[in-house]
Amino acid sequence: MAMSLNRVQLIGNLTRDPEVRQIPGGQTVATLSIATNFSWVDQSGQKQDKAEYHTVVAWRKLADICGQYLRKGSKIFMEGRLQTRDWEGEDGVKRYKTEIVADNMIMLDRKGEGGTSGEQSFAGGLNRKSEVLSDSQPVEVADEVSIDDLPF
Repeated sequence: MAMSLNRVQLIGNLTRDPEVRQIPGGQTVATLSIATNFSWVDQSGQKQDKAEYHTVVAWRKLADICGQYLRKGSKIFMEGRLQTRDWEGEDGVKRYKTEIVADNMIMLDRKGEGGTSGEQSFAGGLNRKSEVLSDSQPVEVADEVSIDDLPF
């Protein structure tokens, strides 16, 4: 039996506020743009940086939470799967778009940092807690998140 895995994990910053809308049938969908940075030293010893931009789509309760709490600049950990959509453009050319369908999100900002407004607060505050948010699980509160704690 062949095994298969489609899993994406990102830590990055939102490049704009989430776009939240309702589709026919009433489901909520949020579209996020996340930037990640890659750094390396080139052959001449100079440090190089390159940003990658990722489109992330969240559905239902996770979409509502993203729309309510995330803003441009927010630092987040996002987990999901790759999905490619295709459609035919008005010019008759078939087009493709690969997106990440989110199923887990952890806000890494502390209250008042990054894109998180100091006016927004969670039960218990964000200064010592991070919120763990998932489309498939109840919302739970985790202890302070460090890079060492992430599941990879």
